[in-house]
Amino acid sequence: MSENVVWLMRHGQIPQDAPRRFVGQRDLPLDETGRRQAESVRDFLAGFPLTRIVSSDLARAMETSAIVAGGRGLSVEPAPLLREISLGQWEGLTVQEVKTGFPGQYEQRGRDMAGFRPPDGESFADLRDRAWPAFERIVRETDGSLLITAHAGVNRVLLCTLLGMDLADLFRLEQDYACLNAILRSPSGLRLQRFNIPPAFAG
Repeated sequence: MSENVVWLMRHGQIPQDAPRRFVGQRDLPLDETGRRQAESVRDFLAGFPLTRIVSSDLARAMETSAIVAGGRGLSVEPAPLLREISLGQWEGLTVQEVKTGFPGQYEQRGRDMAGFRPPDGESFADLRDRAWPAFERIVRETDGSLLITAHAGVNRVLLCTLLGMDLADLFRLEQDYACLNAILRSPSGLRLQRFNIPPAFAG
């Protein structure tokens, strides 16, 4: 792997509530583990050339990208179209709060993972329709190797599209915090070579 790799990364770990809450586009920072994960990825990628770094403009992705970019002399380019899926009125709520406040909707989403939209939010099909053209454009406009930092939902819809998978199956694709996916570019197109590569730092 050298000059024709697109590294697709998920941001590092963020603070967790118990029970967990829907995050979506809430602009949360990395926690200390997330920063150390990003440092581990920076060290892992040190031997690989990078000509460009593009990131979702949410803080957790931008901070991850800035850490990985350290020492390279590259600026991080924000890309709002690579933001995580908007969960609208569900953001910040627990699963139980969603079930109580929006009766039947959580179950409806489970039956239509690709097409269901929470109130004022996006479906995963909506997310694909905004993120995939942005991803294709970024790749097309970049000479040499590239790092794109985004989110679990964004990465899953991009990988589903790349692999020809049904969006209904997107949660079959693991995307751990600070993981990398290595996508090779060639005249014949894009090919996923390595998937969900974990940071060396295990927490």
